[in-house]
Amino acid sequence: MPSTARCSTLPPAALLIAMLWLTGCAMDGSDARAPCPPVVDYTSAEQARAADEVEELSEGAVIARMLSDYAVLRDQAHACR
Repeated sequence: MPSTARCSTLPPAALLIAMLWLTGCAMDGSDARAPCPPVVDYTSAEQARAADEVEELSEGAVIARMLSDYAVLRDQAHACR
């Protein structure tokens, strides 16, 4: 390696500092919120029909618990807006 090649080469510490500085700039946009999921709007007739169908379920039906979880997710999605 010629003696002038060493003068034009950055020391490893300078490369590390530059890399960390650029990484810090790239992290600026990481705090952006995720977009809110869409929420389907149901008509009152559909809601009434669904309520009737849930009433017809047997005691302890798993689908009733799943629908309860779905209601929580819908509330969270509405709050996201």
